[in-house]
Amino acid sequence: MSEIHRRDALKLIGLMAAAPTFSFSCTTQEPSESDAASQVATQPAADYERQFFTDHEFETVRVLSDLVIPADERSGSATDAGVPRFMDFVMTDEQLGGREAMEQRQTAMRGGLAWLDYQCRERFDALFVDCTEAQRRELLDLIAWPEDAPPDMEAGVEFFNSFRDLTASGFFSSRMGMEDVQYQGNTYVEEWTGCPDAVHEHIGLEEA
Repeated sequence: MSEIHRRDALKLIGLMAAAPTFSFSCTTQEPSESDAASQVATQPAADYERQFFTDHEFETVRVLSDLVIPADERSGSATDAGVPRFMDFVMTDEQLGGREAMEQRQTAMRGGLAWLDYQCRERFDALFVDCTEAQRRELLDLIAWPEDAPPDMEAGVEFFNSFRDLTASGFFSSRMGMEDVQYQGNTYVEEWTGCPDAVHEHIGLEEA
């Protein structure tokens, strides 16, 4: 990171501290808005044109989101589900709370990504994406649990909390995420015979 980039990062971090954290919950948006964001995530990566993130920021988002939701035996990672593209859409959609809210999201996101790079540069002399897996986790361990975080990590805690929520929103509103939790909503049932006995027993209810 050159000195001018270092100064730019510090400026962004300063702006981030003054901006509210970003958030996005499908439950608080009009269906058409949340559906649009989810549809972006399903587009083939080659067909999607980024609207907000730089190449470096997008790679940072990809790496960080995959640390939040990695691939496992049930499903792919956040990137596999299209979460980075989902985030890029959320950063530029003025319908999600209006222009002021959009600009606040952008400032908080861009400042948070710069904060990660700044912290990694100070600790490991490398940008976040260039750090080892162990180094990335060492930094995230300082901000993942708010009650245990050092006071000087407050900005990072707020950023990571919001980023983690946004990652989950993107993943679990995607087809992959719905399959991961075995969501079976909107399925036609010819005849409803009531809750299965096994479920009654599991939750400790007895038939009337």
